[in-house]
Amino acid sequence: MRFSVVGSGYDRQQVDSYLDELAVRLTRLAARVEVIVGAGRDPDQIRQETTLLLALVDRRQADGDRAARPAAEILARARGELDAAREEARHLRERVYAEAVQARREFEASLRERRHRAARVDQLLTGLTVGTVPVDTPTAAAGGVPATRVAAGVDEVPADRPAPGTWVA
Repeated sequence: MRFSVVGSGYDRQQVDSYLDELAVRLTRLAARVEVIVGAGRDPDQIRQETTLLLALVDRRQADGDRAARPAAEILARARGELDAAREEARHLRERVYAEAVQARREFEASLRERRHRAARVDQLLTGLTVGTVPVDTPTAAAGGVPATRVAAGVDEVPADRPAPGTWVA
């Protein structure tokens, strides 16, 4: 008889049912033995029936053992894979944690450097005095600064000394 495998072994109800059936057979066999012994029957027939019943029990145990071996192998393989996955997860957690710590250190160093630069700029700007530009100061945007030599009243450039970047024919 094959028993169903459940979470913690074989199905208890199936095993109990099988053992009850076996007990009934053994009781019947014992009753036959008493009848045979009383009637003077052949002991060889009794041995045959006993041998058949023992073979039946042995076969059932062998079937159970055969089913238990692959289940044990699968369980061992699954446990090994679980251990490997846990180890890999542990390494991954450690690596990610180290990367996070390094990123935080870099961020804090960058922030310190930025604050240092801001403080230095504040220090430099504190000593700087900025004067106002008088209103009547000519600027290029206002049109007060000549944009060309002609507008400035400068004569033509002599031919023997041309302006840089010009062609002389």
